[in-house]
Amino acid sequence: MTTILVIALAVLLVITSVLLVVLILLHRGKGGGLSDLFGGGVSSSIGGSSVAEKNLDRLTVGIGLIWAASIVAVGLLVRTGS
Repeated sequence: MTTILVIALAVLLVITSVLLVVLILLHRGKGGGLSDLFGGGVSSSIGGSSVAEKNLDRLTVGIGLIWAASIVAVGLLVRTGS
């Protein structure tokens, strides 16, 4: 039973890792980035960053938290002798 859980968490870890790479590449760098292709170049006057960039930030943080939690869960399951 726990081996199925470890495999499921490992698959979740791989998926979130790929998503994190893609989301980080979409962020705007110093001179603009790939996010400009998806409407990131249209900025609002409030706060200096666009709505798309703020949503991208929130999504990246959320996926990062899922990624970190899955690492901890896999580590605990493997350590306890699954």
